[in-house]
Amino acid sequence: MSAADLLLTDLRAEAAALGFDALRIANARAAWPAAARLAEFLDDGRHGEMAWMERPARAHPRALWPEAQSAIMLGMNYGPDEDPLTALDRRDCGAISVYARHQDYHDIIKPKLKSLGRWLAARTGAELKVFVDTAPLMEKPLAARAGLGWQGKHTNLVSRAFGSWLFLGAILIALPLPADAPEDDHCGSCSACLAICPTNAFPAPYQLDARLCISYLTIEHKGPIPLDLRPKLGNRIYGCDDCLAVCPWNKFAQTAAQAKLRARADLNAPPLAALSALDESGFRALFAGSPIKRIGRDRFVRNVLYAIGNSSAADLAPIAQKLTEDPAPLVRGAAIWALSQLDAEAYRALSVARAAAEPDPQIAAEWTHARQIIAEQ
Repeated sequence: MSAADLLLTDLRAEAAALGFDALRIANARAAWPAAARLAEFLDDGRHGEMAWMERPARAHPRALWPEAQSAIMLGMNYGPDEDPLTALDRRDCGAISVYARHQDYHDIIKPKLKSLGRWLAARTGAELKVFVDTAPLMEKPLAARAGLGWQGKHTNLVSRAFGSWLFLGAILIALPLPADAPEDDHCGSCSACLAICPTNAFPAPYQLDARLCISYLTIEHKGPIPLDLRPKLGNRIYGCDDCLAVCPWNKFAQTAAQAKLRARADLNAPPLAALSALDESGFRALFAGSPIKRIGRDRFVRNVLYAIGNSSAADLAPIAQKLTEDPAPLVRGAAIWALSQLDAEAYRALSVARAAAEPDPQIAAEWTHARQIIAEQ
């Protein structure tokens, strides 16, 4: 066995001991088509408010770090133990994306990557850097080039062994390592992921308009969600798993080992009524250590209120009415819309006086918009 083969054998064993399920290597020096696809995506404005995607360093790994020779791509399985789409039928509860039901994956993976990086640096003496979705590195195209999987028609990574359920991490190293072969595209004629999208966020196979994506709208979008998209959110209050969960390759995925990733049972379809009552301190306490904490209480309760408006649950109308007086304009606006969906009579009784008294012009317009929607019904 050559020295390089021995290094890779030991590297894979060390990664497995740390809890990683897959490791493959890509050449970080070669040109790749991902930069051109990114430029087209940005030129079309499909990134919405995600200005960080415009950073030039995203164009190529060596634009981020010129010394990079190889990219060690790692995957950790977070496959759910049940179909996440079943939560969509529980309209008085919230549907939370599978990945967000765990401890923040950055906090899980980064310490493991750093440990693996220290081992590798001690073994080789090479300089390296570790990344977990916190730097302008296009991890999915790198993972595809390394052979962890392929980017499916929904633009997410698909693995023959783990379906759509892999957290990704990367180590860029200033050392040439033997590269693995890229994985072939195995989507075939299947378009299930495109067909299931509630908002038609895929203009074409392998293309995404983030401005229509429910994950973008509920996580990245900071203001009120456009009126025409609110009914399509259903009860999705953080992210969306539809295109991931419907992928046929998931039948080969294993449930994530509990020793590595422990999903929180209380985040599996939690009641909307309880979530709507969260104040700032309650939000921070409930989502300590969760990726959900990053969007803040106001944006989260905004999402909850849209779900309440879509619930058809008349008993949730008083909650919406109460939150039309919330201190946060973003919450008030969502509450106005939810109330208009659940109790038109209560909404009409409040609309004229409250619209005139509303200090925020954008939220005052919510009263007007909702009144128009009711008139058209």
